[in-house]
Amino acid sequence: MSISPSFESKIGFDRIRAQVGEFCTTAGGRQLLDAEAFTFSAPDLQQRLGLAEELRAIISIEGGFPSGEFTDTEHVVSKTRVEGAFLEVEDILSLHRALTSVGEVLDFIASHSDRATSTNPYPLLRALSDGIQSFPTIVGHIESLIDRFGKIRDSASPELFDIRRTIRSREGEVGKRMQRILSQAQSAGIVDADATLSVRDGRTVIPVAAGNKKKLPGFIAGESGSGRTFFIEPVEIVEINNELKELEYAERREIVRILSVFTDSLRPDLNGISQAGNFLIHIDLIRAKARWAIKNGATKPIVSEDGRLVLRQARHPLLAQTLARENRQIIPLDVSLSPAERIIVVSGPNAGGKSVVLKTIALIQYMFQCGFLVPALENSEMPLFRSLFIDIGDEQSIDNDLSTYSSHLLNLKAMLSGANKNSIVFIDEFGSGTEPVIGGAIAEAVLERLLASGTYGVITTHYSNIKYFASNHEGVINGAMAFDVAAIRPLFQLRQGEPGSSFAIEIARKIGLPEQIISSASEKAGSDHIKLERQLREIARDRRYWEQKRDRIRVADRRKEQLEAELEARLAAIKAERAEIIKAAKSEAQSLITEANRQIESTIKTIRESGANKEQTTEARKKLTQFVERKQVKEPQSEDWKTQLKNLVIGSQATRKPQVVSSGISERKLNFSSRLDVRGLRPTEAIDTVEDFIDNALMVGVNEVSILHGKGTGALKSEIRRYLRTIPAVESAVDDHADRGGAGITVVTFKQ
Repeated sequence: MSISPSFESKIGFDRIRAQVGEFCTTAGGRQLLDAEAFTFSAPDLQQRLGLAEELRAIISIEGGFPSGEFTDTEHVVSKTRVEGAFLEVEDILSLHRALTSVGEVLDFIASHSDRATSTNPYPLLRALSDGIQSFPTIVGHIESLIDRFGKIRDSASPELFDIRRTIRSREGEVGKRMQRILSQAQSAGIVDADATLSVRDGRTVIPVAAGNKKKLPGFIAGESGSGRTFFIEPVEIVEINNELKELEYAERREIVRILSVFTDSLRPDLNGISQAGNFLIHIDLIRAKARWAIKNGATKPIVSEDGRLVLRQARHPLLAQTLARENRQIIPLDVSLSPAERIIVVSGPNAGGKSVVLKTIALIQYMFQCGFLVPALENSEMPLFRSLFIDIGDEQSIDNDLSTYSSHLLNLKAMLSGANKNSIVFIDEFGSGTEPVIGGAIAEAVLERLLASGTYGVITTHYSNIKYFASNHEGVINGAMAFDVAAIRPLFQLRQGEPGSSFAIEIARKIGLPEQIISSASEKAGSDHIKLERQLREIARDRRYWEQKRDRIRVADRRKEQLEAELEARLAAIKAERAEIIKAAKSEAQSLITEANRQIESTIKTIRESGANKEQTTEARKKLTQFVERKQVKEPQSEDWKTQLKNLVIGSQATRKPQVVSSGISERKLNFSSRLDVRGLRPTEAIDTVEDFIDNALMVGVNEVSILHGKGTGALKSEIRRYLRTIPAVESAVDDHADRGGAGITVVTFKQ
């Protein structure tokens, strides 16, 4: 594994890590965050990403997960391990808070488990909590010792109860005596009439003017700053105060004994308590990741197994934050690399967003392999690389006597020696820093070697020879930063598959450079440069045409396969229904025959037994006639199942014809409404409704629909938008015009 020590700071990941750290509430959680390192282990990465995604979903959709501050227990555990040491009240309260939080987390996870099936919607959190205890007995013991104000309860021991009762009794006695002495001294003029009792060093005293201090027998406990007032403890309460002091010492000794006994009781469970504390700081880290992800619209991408790197609607979080403060929106990035097209060469005008593209891909890839949710759609795909190389910015060093170009060459040297099919390189302003001709030539030679090594890469450049190389070699493609030629301004959009232009002449004209200078520059550039740019555009156009044609064929094939599958399913259903109807008809016919035979036999028997009695014979024939008439009434029903069977046979043959499907779609179009109202629905219900709505919209082929969700807290809108971003056919999902509902309505446009 190879990662430059300065990689994190170059791409801004150090700032991302710091932002996540602000969501941690424990020192242990922040230490775990600092230790979150780059990994290429798929199981480890799936574990880290999965835990963060589970908690993100819980906080976003469900709620109910503990949201308060967690508490570290490491200092409590360390202190308890020392034989003879005891925990102070504050230590015990920290332990109580930590174990209570652990219990709340475990209760939440357990409440989502199905005991019958042993399943849980959050399997990774469930697995993480296996074997963790919250020690409710210890929590209850603490609550029996310490009250909600953090004071040892009187009931903590019988001895403490007696000591405190005696203290209160003596304090009451002191108060009464002191009040009596004060009143007598005031009456005698020894103490001012407005004087009140005060406390010095825990002893109750009376303030006396300096001139009267000898008139009140007692001990001087202190004097005022000016020396005009002395604080005297009367003689007659000295003994009681001494007793109170002894009682206070006894109280402290009893409290120490209680704390020591409690501390000793913890030692058998110390390993379990330590595991619970480690579990809590792990949850603190996961929750911090989830909170950052929610704030920045980050999700868990797909871990690619076929070498595809596909970012959909990716955003550089730091840039997005900066733009948000300016009430501006970031333009998301779509980019795709694969084993067949491993390196993308991004070109375009200065300040057009080339470096932002490179830093966005580099940052998101690094975040992903450090176990952080990334700001892109959930259907983005990301592979695992063993090495990441970067050459970006000015690394000129006076100490090492390195020029900017020399530092670039050293970075390229490291790439050439270490890059392979398990690597990705990021090179900004490829070939710059020296004379253009030789710089471009060296850059092309380096690119050729990198391509041969099988490495992936994102490269930005202005050099035409590099763009031309990308247009004519397998494994490397061009990418252009879009530019509005009419307005002469960058659009900050990456167009993959075509080379970009610097638009130097157009920009120079836009800023008002003299036309004479512009014309002279165009002549000096010569026709070869213009022809090269034209050839690059033609190659890109042809390539794009065939790629689009190939994509259309793929779409048509998929649609054909889907249609065939639908028709086969319908035909199978019709055959099954036909078999059921025939079976039911046969059963009905058999019942009819059985009943008719029974009726005929009954009639014959009646005639025989009556000896051909006329009346009985007539009655028997009448019953038989009535039976036949009843069955004849039902006869049309029997014929009905024969008109249905016939129709089924016709219908089963008709399903082979595409007109049946067209008829169904036409009917859907007639009944389809392009506006959906999900206000008042819960998020899960709303998403199910939106899913059916979008499916119908795509089937009938509309270009645009709208979803009315209301403004509210924005949670429902956020979940709907998140779902829409997972649908490849959705071009955009934006707020409606302010006059038509604004942020309360999402307008969905489909790709054509």
